Formats: sequence, structure tokens, C-alpha cells
Amino acid sequence: MSSWLSVTSEFRVIVERCLHTSIMRRATFFIIFLTILLLNSRESLGRRGRTRTRSKSRVQIGLPITGKYRDTESDQYYNNDNGAKILLASHFDLEYVLGHKIAFLCVARGKPRPHITWFKDGTEIYSHLYLHVHEWQVGPDKVKSKLEIDPATQMDAGVYECTADNMYSIDRRSFKTDFSIAFD
Repeated sequence: MSSWLSVTSEFRVIVERCLHTSIMRRATFFIIFLTILLLNSRESLGRRGRTRTRSKSRVQIGLPITGKYRDTESDQYYNNDNGAKILLASHFDLEYVLGHKIAFLCVARGKPRPHITWFKDGTEIYSHLYLHVHEWQVGPDKVKSKLEIDPATQMDAGVYECTADNMYSIDRRSFKTDFSIAFD
């Protein structure tokens, strides 16, 4: 009888260990699942308006893309006089007041006339209720683009970039923004 009790108590210990291991595995799986869910939901927060993801550019902020090429044909092509060039752009750093309007300006020239695209933190941005992009053709080879955000919120802080491009080249300017709170 004592050997029977010994076997049943050992069996009970083994069953308890298995149950404990199974519960721990389920708990670990549940924690991993919640972590993944939380990380995915954080990525979708903080985006205002419709966005289309593009690869993030790692260009030095505020500086144009320049350089010399080894062979003269490449240098003539990529440094073409008809290539898109930004002539006028907003200030590099901007501190805005929450609830007020933010405006960025970008003027570019090139033959053919360049197309201007706006980005925020590496993602292309489009017009919506609180964000408007205005574009004017100025002469045969010049374009002017203005990005307006009204009213500005905390989510509008970041790095904005205006990109002018045509068939010969691309030129970029970046603007870093941060907000301040106005006390009346």
C-alpha cells in the first residue's frame, strides 16, 4: 500500500509540473501576442491625413544633393543646367504655436518645369481638411509650392521636406519643426 501511495504522489507531482509548464507557455505566448499588437498599433498613431509610405530618405537636413561624377557623361547628365533646382525655401528651423497656422514655401526651376512633392518624416503627404498644398506655375520653367497646416497640433512637429524633380535631377530642402505653447 505504501508503494502505491508513493507512486500516486510522484504521479501527482509530475502532473502538477506539466500543468504549470503548460500554463507558463500559454502566458508567455499571450504576452508576446499583446506586445506585437501594441507595437503595431503605435505605428499607426501619430499620422495625420492620408499617407502613402515611401522609403525614408536619409539626406542631410537642409542641404542640397551635390557631387562630382568620375566620368564626364554622368557628370553632365546629373549636373545638367536644366535639372530641378530649389531657388527659395522656408527657414530650416521653425517653432510654431499650437493652434496657429504653419506655412512652408518652396520655389524651384528647371526644364522641363519640376514637380514638387512634400514629405513629413520621410512619408509623402497629401492635402486633407487641415493640410493644404497650393502650387502655382510661374513662367515656363518655374513652380512655386506652399504647404499650409491650420490649425497646427503637436502631431505636426517633425521634419518636413520639399522635393523638386524633373527628368534631369532632384533637389531637396528640409525643415525641422517643433511646437511651443502660447500663454496669454
